Amino acid sequence: MHSSLGINHAVIRSIEQNGFEAWLDDMIPLRNDSSAESFFTTNGYNVVDENKFWVRKQHFDYMIWRQLLSGGNPVRKRMALALSEIFVVSISILDIIWPAQAVGAYWDLLNKHAFGNFRELLEAVTLSPAMGVFLDTRGNLKGDPTIGRVPDENYAREIMQLFTIGLYELNVDGSLKLRDGQPIETYGNKDVEGLAKVFTGYDLDYSDLQYFEDPKPPHKAWPEPEVVRRPMTTDFRRWQRPAGGDQHDYEQKSFLGVSIPAGTGADDSLRIALDTLFNHPNVGPFIGKQLIQRLVTSNPSPDYIKRVASTFNDNGQGVRGDLAATFKAVVLDPEATRESGLVDPRFGKLREPMLRFAQWGQSLGATSPSGSWQIRDLSRMGHLNQAPFRAPSVFNFFRPGYSPPSSQAAANDMVAPEFGIVNESSVAGYVDFVWRTIKGDPYWTKDIRAKCETEIELASNAVELLDHLDLIFTAGQIQPHTRKQILSAIEDIPLSSANDEDAKLRRFQIGLMLVMTCNEYIVQK
Repeated sequence: MHSSLGINHAVIRSIEQNGFEAWLDDMIPLRNDSSAESFFTTNGYNVVDENKFWVRKQHFDYMIWRQLLSGGNPVRKRMALALSEIFVVSISILDIIWPAQAVGAYWDLLNKHAFGNFRELLEAVTLSPAMGVFLDTRGNLKGDPTIGRVPDENYAREIMQLFTIGLYELNVDGSLKLRDGQPIETYGNKDVEGLAKVFTGYDLDYSDLQYFEDPKPPHKAWPEPEVVRRPMTTDFRRWQRPAGGDQHDYEQKSFLGVSIPAGTGADDSLRIALDTLFNHPNVGPFIGKQLIQRLVTSNPSPDYIKRVASTFNDNGQGVRGDLAATFKAVVLDPEATRESGLVDPRFGKLREPMLRFAQWGQSLGATSPSGSWQIRDLSRMGHLNQAPFRAPSVFNFFRPGYSPPSSQAAANDMVAPEFGIVNESSVAGYVDFVWRTIKGDPYWTKDIRAKCETEIELASNAVELLDHLDLIFTAGQIQPHTRKQILSAIEDIPLSSANDEDAKLRRFQIGLMLVMTCNEYIVQK
């Protein structure tokens, strides 16, 4: 599960026959079978009518769970989801026209660039309308000394701190560089001020769009959702409302030891700025470590980080920023695949709640008979306590360096980021959520169903059923003492005959419930 949202017997057979790397080589180039844009179009969410889809957000949840629970390339989606927790945009706190379509376009963007080049991804993220509104690039005005206005610094700060180089200079193995025994800051306030000038003058691209009249008073006209799918532009002549003309800052822009001459236009300034960040030596270890943490283990060794960062720096063919090669370096590394990791207390990570739900859908063939995939916002306490693109801030649901206070992890100088969203309520809520999901309770989902015919048929034999669930959910890692308890619970449901379908269904349900809540599943190895 390091490299995919789910697995089944066909995938297992392919890997056994051809090897893990060959399977990845086949999967990485594949595109998804659908997009956010096609989902919204098919379901009629792109129209201006009394439903007010241009301000509503809930159908984004429908789209993203359809993407994660079913179909497509689960390897590409797994990488895109990991990137979404680094390049964070949250629809929960996003104030933009067509919010679902805007963040849907951002999801499509991450899928498109998931196995491309990091430099191209960085530019696409920077010009995304969703990111532009989330971190205040959209409408960022040039400085005006007559009124004391300076460019907004939000994106300039976060693109350095969170998206590329981090706060402190790093060695290639992720360890801190020191000067006089102290960490060395990667940037200062002057760097933020200089870089902020680059991200001025941008707005949505309104050119050549159709407008539709709200059927309700005051009958305001709204542009088609294409406006939040296009990259932002600084060409004010293409805007319907130029808001004072060209607002790009043409002053000299100095940051990170680079100086962009006064008079340099927006396109060239952006190119120089992103090239500078992309080529900073921190990017490989900074991004590489976070990908390891999101995909494989919370506490990678320095050597593991170094191998991944080195691949990011050079994919073996002189190319920097190759995300496909970096992904393979993460999931194929000896530290990720060694058998001893299964018993190493420092290896592994807490499986995120949204990944558990995604695996349920992918592994059991979830479907939506209506095609609407109506799933509520699951990020709330008492629900799943996490949902894609619904983080509380740009810092994601948890920080990469989080360690639960007064824990064994903290005592052993380890981090456990995902424990940042774990508490008594979330643990109990997850158990309730799993049971309701398995039972098909419409409180959570209106018409989501899993194809469980194979599992129900296996339930005639408790051992065979548990072997199957153990394989596709925990990769055969359920320990004997846990296995004994689950088997006992399954066998406590008697079968009146081999054709007792009700009893077989209950056996499957209780077996899956106990597998998805056991320690061997909750902790990914």
